[in-house]
Amino acid sequence: MTPLALSSGTIAALVVIVVVDLFAITFGLSFVRARRAARVEVGRPGVHVARAEVPAKAPKPVTRREFFRRSLLSSLGVFAAEFGGATLAFLWPNLKGGFGSVITAGKLADIKEFISSNNQPFYYGAGRFYIVAWSGHKSGSVDYAAEGVEAQGIMPLYQRCVHLGCRVPFCQQSQWFECPCHGSKYNRVGEYQLGPAPRGLDRFKVTVTSSGDVMVDTSQIILGPPRGTNTIDEPPQGPFCVAPG
Repeated sequence: MTPLALSSGTIAALVVIVVVDLFAITFGLSFVRARRAARVEVGRPGVHVARAEVPAKAPKPVTRREFFRRSLLSSLGVFAAEFGGATLAFLWPNLKGGFGSVITAGKLADIKEFISSNNQPFYYGAGRFYIVAWSGHKSGSVDYAAEGVEAQGIMPLYQRCVHLGCRVPFCQQSQWFECPCHGSKYNRVGEYQLGPAPRGLDRFKVTVTSSGDVMVDTSQIILGPPRGTNTIDEPPQGPFCVAPG
C-alpha cells in the first residue's frame, strides 16, 4: 500500500492549523491563570466580599514581561510549525520513489540505447546510481546474477567511492570511473583497478519487469567486489581524467 503524497497546499494548511492551535493554547492558558489568581485573591483570609458587591472586572493590562513571554512562545510555535512542515516536505518524496526505496529507472530498451549511443553509463541522480552494461564473465567467487545486482545485461552501481564517500564521475576518455578526491579508479563496470579504495563500487539489486521497466532497489547496498575482480578484462581506453595518486 503506497502512502498518499502531500501537496504543498496540504502542507501549508497543516502549518497554519498548528500555528493557530499554538496561539489558542497560549492565550487560553494566560486567561485561566488570570482567573485563578483572581479567585485566590478573593478567597484570602480576612477578605469578605459579597457577591453583589464585587465590581465588574476590567481587562487585566498585559505587562511588558507577559507581552515578551507570549511573543517568545508564539515565535517558538511558528518556528516549530515551519520546521516540521519543511522536514515533512523534504522527507516525503523518499517515501514515494526517492533514494532508499525501489526506483523505476526507466525502460530497459531506452537505458541500453542511451549507454550504447553515448558510450557512457546511464545516470539516475534521484537514486544516486549509474546503470552500466555488463556482458562479462564470472570472476572467482563473484557471480553478479546470483547476487541479484545484474539482470538482462545491466547492472546498477552506487555513485559513492568506497574509500571516503566522494561521488565518482565517469571519465569518457579512459572509460573508467575515476574518483576526483583521492584517485581511486574502477573499470567501466565498477571493479577496482587503482588507488586506495578497498574494493569495487557498491551495487544495488535490480529486476526487470515483464513490461520492460528497470526496478532498482536502493534500500539495501550490496558491497562491491573485492580487489582483483575483473570480469571484463578491459584496460583504460585513453588518458585518465584524474592523475594517478
